[in-house]
Amino acid sequence: MEKKLWSADNGDGTYKNPILYVVYSDPDVIRVGKDYFMTASSFCNAPGLPLLHSTDLVNWKLVNYILPEIPTERYDKPAHGCGVWDPSLRYHDGTFYACFPMPDEGIYMSTTKDPFGKWSKPVNIRPGA
Repeated sequence: MEKKLWSADNGDGTYKNPILYVVYSDPDVIRVGKDYFMTASSFCNAPGLPLLHSTDLVNWKLVNYILPEIPTERYDKPAHGCGVWDPSLRYHDGTFYACFPMPDEGIYMSTTKDPFGKWSKPVNIRPGA
């Protein structure tokens, strides 16, 4: 029996739900020119902050991960319910920004000029309490 990957695109200008046949918690989507980019929470999983790309908001492809690893040693072992939550993706003047809170550690930011390439090492821009 041949198995096919899910596609929301009916190939005739229409689509069916769900658009993505997977759960991406707390998604954030931006448009840069004709391109759309989406990221989502990854909690204690690494690589973290999946980055998806689309040109029509129907056909999405996982193209990168913003975090090759979670920025603190605490996550060398699973820490369920902790980690990277509710990311925010932005673009300004040629640079992509990904800000993400880690409730126990603070708010971090990573940047890139090329979202398909390497992102900067995350910087803690607001330490946790």
